[in-house]
Amino acid sequence: MQLRPLESYDVSPERGFLCKYDPARVALPDILQPVRSLSLSLPERIVAGRARRDIESLEPVSLKALNELHDDAVLRTALVHYSFLAQAYVWCENTVPTSLPATVARPMWLLADRLGQPPILTYSQYVLDNWSLIDKPGPIDLGNITMPQHFVGGMDESWFVLIHVGIEAEAGRMLGRIPDAISSANDEDTQALTHQLDEMIGVWGRMQDVFNRMPERCDPYMYFQRVRPWIHGWRDNPALPNGILYEGVEEALGKPQSFRGQTGSQSSIVPVMDAFLSVGHGLDPLRGYLDELHIYRLPKHREFIDEVRAASTVREAVKRAADPSLTEAYNECLEALTRFRTRHLEYAASYIAKQSRAGAGNAPDVGTGGTPFMKYLKKHRDEADAHRL
Repeated sequence: MQLRPLESYDVSPERGFLCKYDPARVALPDILQPVRSLSLSLPERIVAGRARRDIESLEPVSLKALNELHDDAVLRTALVHYSFLAQAYVWCENTVPTSLPATVARPMWLLADRLGQPPILTYSQYVLDNWSLIDKPGPIDLGNITMPQHFVGGMDESWFVLIHVGIEAEAGRMLGRIPDAISSANDEDTQALTHQLDEMIGVWGRMQDVFNRMPERCDPYMYFQRVRPWIHGWRDNPALPNGILYEGVEEALGKPQSFRGQTGSQSSIVPVMDAFLSVGHGLDPLRGYLDELHIYRLPKHREFIDEVRAASTVREAVKRAADPSLTEAYNECLEALTRFRTRHLEYAASYIAKQSRAGAGNAPDVGTGGTPFMKYLKKHRDEADAHRL
């Protein structure tokens, strides 16, 4: 199978899976200006205790007019604002509502459907479409990016998201080598494949360096108490055992809906590298979580993962070549993937598992995606580690 050009998957060596525009500089039409204004003022309204009331008072947007918008950047930016409003509405007070008001539910459902995602805050809206450059000509790195849309604001919230943005940007250089590496494997070009894997190892190192900086400005206690509560979903969440009713959404058939919350496990980096290296995960309940998270990614990113998995013959080429340098490079790629997963597991322990319960739906033994995250992370880390040749 031949991979299409990277840009057809909305992927680039410069930005990885990040959106190809600067979200803070996207000009929204007049009908969406009140939505943007309200969502950007969430930190002030949440502190004042009026967020839920103000969201209920939001003027409805014409769904016909919304459906006539076709600019991808506008649609995705609008969904960022609506999904932040939905999360804030659910989690801004001690009492948890059982429904979302139609003024948020209906446009969010429409936008998510058009973009091919569930109608809830996903990693795409929280990270991939929620960054901006300070100096426009500068690089996408931690010294030159900001988080435009917040819940409560502050350094810990921004740093948590921007670390992920920095990792995604670094990963682009690795993703950009995948097509050539697969071609080298197909051509049995051992020297070229070894070089490409070595280059990927270097990128893993830079990604790890960014990941290691999380504790600098995001404190575990502050994350658990002030960042994490806003990104929970309404599936497998004890505070919302029946999910949420999306008021006025005909497609919901008047029934509450359950969707998983935003989680870093919705990033496409690790899954596409699993696919590239032919790492498999056993069929068990945890595998079900892994497969389910796939639908929370943008459709083009899902296609990239699926088509890399179908096209990659890298592992087989390494076996056939029986070249010590190539085998070492392949194993080092796997080890880098394992180290990244291990760091994620360590953060999950210190930032979540070791913290005390804090409010409705914020249990330390359940991930924001509603999964038993410690078992999930350990299992997939160990499976990748056991895959070395």
